[in-house]
Amino acid sequence: MVESKYKRNFCIIAHIDHGKSTLADRFIEMAHLRDPHAAKQDQILDNMDIERERGITIKSQAVTIPYTAKDGHLYELNLVDTPGHVDFSYEVSRAISSCEGAVLLVDATQGVEAQTLANLYMAMEHNLEVIPVVNKIDLVSADIEGTLGQIDSELGLDSDDAVLVSGKTGEGVPDLLEAIVRMVPPPSGSSDDPFKALIFDCHYDAYRGVIVHFRVFDGTVKEGDTIRFMHTGAEYKVDELGIFQLDLIRTRILNDGDVGYMICGVKAVSDVNVGDTVTDEDNPASEALAGFKEAKPVVFSSLFPVDSNDYEELLEAIEKLKLNDASLIYEKDSSAALGQGFRCGFLGMLHLEVVQERIEREFGLSIVLTSPSVNYKIHMKNGELLEVDNPLEFPDPARIEYSEEPYILAEVMTPTEYVGSIINLCIEKRGVQTKMDYIDAKRVTLTYDMPLAEVLFDFYDRLKSISRGYASFDYQITDYRRTELVKMDILVNGEAVDALSQLVFKGEAQAHGRQACERLRDEIPRHQFKIPIQAAIGGDIIARETISPFRKDVIAKCYGGDISRKRKLLEKQKEGKKRLKLAGNVEIPQSAFLAVLKSKPEE
Repeated sequence: MVESKYKRNFCIIAHIDHGKSTLADRFIEMAHLRDPHAAKQDQILDNMDIERERGITIKSQAVTIPYTAKDGHLYELNLVDTPGHVDFSYEVSRAISSCEGAVLLVDATQGVEAQTLANLYMAMEHNLEVIPVVNKIDLVSADIEGTLGQIDSELGLDSDDAVLVSGKTGEGVPDLLEAIVRMVPPPSGSSDDPFKALIFDCHYDAYRGVIVHFRVFDGTVKEGDTIRFMHTGAEYKVDELGIFQLDLIRTRILNDGDVGYMICGVKAVSDVNVGDTVTDEDNPASEALAGFKEAKPVVFSSLFPVDSNDYEELLEAIEKLKLNDASLIYEKDSSAALGQGFRCGFLGMLHLEVVQERIEREFGLSIVLTSPSVNYKIHMKNGELLEVDNPLEFPDPARIEYSEEPYILAEVMTPTEYVGSIINLCIEKRGVQTKMDYIDAKRVTLTYDMPLAEVLFDFYDRLKSISRGYASFDYQITDYRRTELVKMDILVNGEAVDALSQLVFKGEAQAHGRQACERLRDEIPRHQFKIPIQAAIGGDIIARETISPFRKDVIAKCYGGDISRKRKLLEKQKEGKKRLKLAGNVEIPQSAFLAVLKSKPEE
């Protein structure tokens, strides 16, 4: 085993798409951890199909890299590759808490962006040693001098310490490894103290149960030891210990400063909490480690199985997903249209999409989502304060004094040529500009106060299409402000469908209602009778679309002759359709529920 002073724990942090996973690939190749004869594969640490397809990291992944430095010593570098998207910042905070240093990547073609700053502040809060790195120096459009200037002026870091690399070609990567060995401090724990480790992640294996990912801060743990999870009090005997290389490598023992995994036959998913402290049962630590701040969901939606018989499987799937995604919050829910399901809280719309795809792919379940909503505060006339995120819980408007909705401070970084279009988009979304800073001649930062509900549906998609992908967006919740809130019901054939109800700002209710009706008209198949689709606020209909019925040509057999014969047949058909409509239930396909959530395409 490597001595503590030759261990280095660090993570790679950056804005989305600045090359974190590509740089991690070069580290792994230099350590010869991958079979040279195996087929070449990019994003080695991204082991989910959805990560490869979208080109983003969703889960932080750990890997132990052996590295012989220029001083001749063998070092053990424990690397954690992290996501860049704002929706997965909770993953980043967990990775940072298990490290002593951070490699802060800045794209030489994009410069410092919104999430770069957010991640730097997070690393500084945890007192990490930050190494600035300029990536993508091999590209023709790279502005290395300008980027170094931004590291000085915007990040407040010393650009003389910056390492220039190309994650794609491998140029400068050996210098970066030397900088990590030189600048990142070794772990400060002691092997003589009682065993104490922090759980920063978990995943579920069908054959081995829960596999715990943890960082040892003090002491030593061996296979056969009895350990205790300090938060839940559960006790287990350690069956297997090891480190992360591209596979799980068994080592039988882990010492202070190590990052590794533990298998101890945990079958009850509820026994393990991310952020919990693991200690030795016979010689326990006196106090638990600090753990993590509770993730606060900002977007709420209900998940229902398409087949109501799959409810138990969906419960099991969400429990296992919660192990691997600690920021997912859920509770039981029910709907007249969709049956039993779960009300879930997410960190953003991308997080919601990823959870939906993971449930469908990893567990083979088909699910339906209801319209996403944020958490509103409803002040009642009797002085009571309600927090409502589900339209079904919205109280009688006659009893409401006033409502409040969450606001965000949105920061958009964009090339100057797109400023006009982005300002129009933000104004359309009820945004109020608070600041406009020109970073340099080519880029500008726009800061807006904006309701969170306005960025739920199509804001991010439209921002990317307006700016051709160059604008970056970051936000933080600020406070709650007064608003005019109404519940909009969707009626299909005169019946309200609770799964399609939405809480909306009164001034935009008509536009939302019209869009929902148009989308449902395109998705619901035609029946033998006419189907009205209506958006209503209380008893007022604010939008309507009609699905035309199928019509059999009952007068096809009448060649010429008296018109009264044809009229008699048409009247008979009309009566039949009227009876059908009274008894007819409209089948709403799964795609119709999803269509209402999708953003309106650009004209």
